[in-house]
Amino acid sequence: MEGKNKTSNGLLFLSLALALSLSAAATLPFQLQTQTLTLHSLPHPPTLSWPEAEAEAEAVAEPDPDDALSLNLHHIDALSSDKTPEQLFHLRLKRDAKRVESLLTLAALNSSHARRSGSGFSSSIISGLAQGSGEYFTRIGVGTPARYVYMVLDTGSDVVWLQCAPCRKCYSQTDPVFDPSKSRTYAGIPCGAPLCRRLDSPGCNKNKVCQYQVSYGDGSFTFGDFSTETLTFRRTRVTRVALGCGHDNEGLFIGAAGLLGLGRGRLSFPVQTGRRFNQKFSYCLVDRSASAKPSSVVFGDSAVSRTARFTPLLKNPKLDTFYYVELLGISVGGAPVRGLSASLFRLDSAGNGGVIIDSGTSVTRLTRPAYIALRDAFRVGASRLKRAPEFSLFDTCFDLSGLTEVKVPTVVLHFRGADVSLPATNYLIPVDNSGSFCFAFAGTMSGLSIIGNIQQQGFRVSYDLASSRVGFAPRGCV
Repeated sequence: MEGKNKTSNGLLFLSLALALSLSAAATLPFQLQTQTLTLHSLPHPPTLSWPEAEAEAEAVAEPDPDDALSLNLHHIDALSSDKTPEQLFHLRLKRDAKRVESLLTLAALNSSHARRSGSGFSSSIISGLAQGSGEYFTRIGVGTPARYVYMVLDTGSDVVWLQCAPCRKCYSQTDPVFDPSKSRTYAGIPCGAPLCRRLDSPGCNKNKVCQYQVSYGDGSFTFGDFSTETLTFRRTRVTRVALGCGHDNEGLFIGAAGLLGLGRGRLSFPVQTGRRFNQKFSYCLVDRSASAKPSSVVFGDSAVSRTARFTPLLKNPKLDTFYYVELLGISVGGAPVRGLSASLFRLDSAGNGGVIIDSGTSVTRLTRPAYIALRDAFRVGASRLKRAPEFSLFDTCFDLSGLTEVKVPTVVLHFRGADVSLPATNYLIPVDNSGSFCFAFAGTMSGLSIIGNIQQQGFRVSYDLASSRVGFAPRGCV
């Protein structure tokens, strides 16, 4: 009997201990997941260096069609070396605001209205590029013999174009304006040609040459002859690329000669060269504050990283240019953000809402209810950091002066099939050289959300159009 009592008492003790431990666990605070942010100042303007020798352009050999094409990218700030880091940052935010306004306006319009211009025709896209906000550019040879110019790369635009002589009106660019009469491979596209008909509303001049026009959200535009030409990328020539040869170009494009459209539309460079590069390209954008490595873009099969996590691309029935993805939610500090559901990011059947990935937008914009939920969760997780006043579009800032590193809550973007864990430098960024850092997200009253290039830094972002998917590979710039 005594043994039974001991057993019974033991079981009772274990039950009480288990109940107490469960009760204690229930009252324990959530274990916030953090990572270390090493603090740094705003970057100075980068310097330009191009490994390819332009003098060798004539001796370029035709490569194997299966060869991948790799290019260095530079930030547009490199063309403004006379400005201070603070001035460059303010200009970047100003460009960003115009860029976002343009994208949101375009997304809100019916496609039949969005692509109509005052002159009666336009290209297949009204670009989001405003005041040079493509942000990243490379050096490309145009024509035969190749004349090298700076070209902005932009996933939010389709049409390839550059300024051409004779200029009725041209903005100031770093290199001499391209003269098509001095190229052996330049050819105007006839008005009735299939390439001309790819423009939504093509024009036709008195010489029966196809005319194009691209309008921009800030009132800038480019207008001229639609043509084919050879482009040279380092040691690779790509022939018969359809591009706009602009004779009337108005706007502030910060020294670049034109634009290489990387969108999903029929006239973008990746789609035009689909057979050559198997409809694949990727880029890796470095954090210019913390890395001396160059950013890069790759075309071809090797553009798709083996370590990438992929999410399907969605199609918008209104717009074929943008890269839409399905964002299911966001976690802060290891916990899903409350009140932030997939429905806030849904692309509906009419083409409204949704989430796009854009290389030309810097700061990620989330539809306002989603942003408020994310911001509030981050403020709670970062409550130990000293707050600072708001700065420009940022309403969550911190005074980290005198520190070399801090612990910040983790941030993870949950796409369908791909969880993207952001480095701390991708969401808490310096806004001056006095130790002020801000949470690099912002809200918008639009239903459209935009994943910007600050959040993409350090990832190899792979666009596999053949399989209709986009992938993210961390530490992809090596």
